[in-house]
Amino acid sequence: MARLAAMHFRRRLATLVALLALTVVALPGIAATAAPALPAGAECPNGTAPGPPVDTSEAPAPGQAEPAALPVPDPPVGGPAMGSCGDVVGDGTPPAPPVGVVSYVLADLDTGAVIAARNPHARLRPASLMKTLTGLLVAQRLPMDEVITGTQEDADQEGTRVGMGPGGQYTIRQVFDAMLMASGNDAAHALAVRLTGSVPATVDLMNTTARDLGALDTRAATPSGLDGPGMSTSAYDLASIFRVAMRQPAFAQATSTARIAFPGWGPNPGFDVVNDNKLLTSGYAGYLGGKTGFTDDARHTFIGAAERNGHRLVAVLMRGEQRPVPMYEQAAALLDHGFALTSPRPAGQLTDAAPRAESDDDAGTTAAAEPGGAAPASGTTTSWGTPLLVVAVIAAAAGLFALRTSRR
Repeated sequence: MARLAAMHFRRRLATLVALLALTVVALPGIAATAAPALPAGAECPNGTAPGPPVDTSEAPAPGQAEPAALPVPDPPVGGPAMGSCGDVVGDGTPPAPPVGVVSYVLADLDTGAVIAARNPHARLRPASLMKTLTGLLVAQRLPMDEVITGTQEDADQEGTRVGMGPGGQYTIRQVFDAMLMASGNDAAHALAVRLTGSVPATVDLMNTTARDLGALDTRAATPSGLDGPGMSTSAYDLASIFRVAMRQPAFAQATSTARIAFPGWGPNPGFDVVNDNKLLTSGYAGYLGGKTGFTDDARHTFIGAAERNGHRLVAVLMRGEQRPVPMYEQAAALLDHGFALTSPRPAGQLTDAAPRAESDDDAGTTAAAEPGGAAPASGTTTSWGTPLLVVAVIAAAAGLFALRTSRR
């Protein structure tokens, strides 16, 4: 009888081991299909794309399809808290003052530490803040003393124009300064053509550059920030792009310059170009640079940076209004708050490189271990935690079953 009981026990144990092996193999696939992960930010306002446009400026050209929304990284670039839909600060850091915008980021310009934010990865329209990305490329790639000739196509650009004209002779420096100081769409067009030979090729370069920086909410449609099909960015991305651009001396100089002389063309005399950022013209203490923007679809957007007591901060505000409080005063309130803090704990980290791609050695680990790390594919899992937990439960049950059988 004892020998027969032992034989039955071994058979039951072999069956249970086989079932355990099947469970280990099957459970990862079951977890991926039965409970696909919700993309990070998908539940937040503007988590995947800006809202509907108010006009036809973003309609695709005839024969072209509407661009699909950009993938949403999971985990969020910059750290888990950067996926927040609402206001966020580091542990123990006082909340930022109230501002009337959909999204903002306040960050350290040197370390990249995010001090405070609201829905930082909300995908919104940049308006002329997109010129910071164009400006980064110009500062990196073009000689400032080169002379270019204005064209009728430059002069015909929509929206704000500096005053370039066909046949006019301008240095890259003059056109670059005018683009960043006075938001000239004619200047942005001229520089885009000089960068690559065509506007579409420069837009492609802008998008490649954004991906290389890890600015994964950003898709340019125009070099000027005029609304176009699929255009989006975020306060987080713009703070990151601006931080990288400010490392270029030409960019930092342009955004902090109050006034320059600009050449005329044909019978038209030269004139002065004035910086339109009121953090500069209002005399904000320690002003370093910034950019303003507006379109009907984007509403008001704003970047402002300043330095006090060796600390350099940047504030980016997206989709706001000038009333009851002007955008530059809202930015000043955020900057003042940041300067008043003593060693604030960061809520996240700005990016200046693409998220690390997962290698073969990383397989089976989660990308969430590192802020800004590569995300697992949507709807899948890279962790064996759940299957192993189930296996452990089944194994424990098997042990009890075997024990009871041996006692019968």
